[in-house]
Amino acid sequence: MSPTHPEIIATPLSLRAVREMGKALETLGVPAEVHDGYGLALVSVWVGLVVWCDGERYWWRAGWDPHRRRVIYAYHPVLEPERAARRVASRYSALRANRPLPVLNSEASASVTERAT
Repeated sequence: MSPTHPEIIATPLSLRAVREMGKALETLGVPAEVHDGYGLALVSVWVGLVVWCDGERYWWRAGWDPHRRRVIYAYHPVLEPERAARRVASRYSALRANRPLPVLNSEASASVTERAT
């Protein structure tokens, strides 16, 4: 473990913080699942949008820098879960606009069957 990249270990504080984030997202109408295990505390929101917490900050992928060919990350202090949730909800809206829900296999096969008859 290097001092510039400490391990993220799920602590009672980080787990509590992601639970607060999950509740805040729920009040905004954003579906989310809280997970912990393997040393991490996470909130799964959408494809490409997972929020993780180190007990001090929430972190999530905020975009892509094509010039540098790198992911851009955003963070927010855990002291403001509602405000962080609003930022995550904004990212969720942007992602949903670009990546709508996939068609379920059962719906797709029913559609193909209807077209064949």
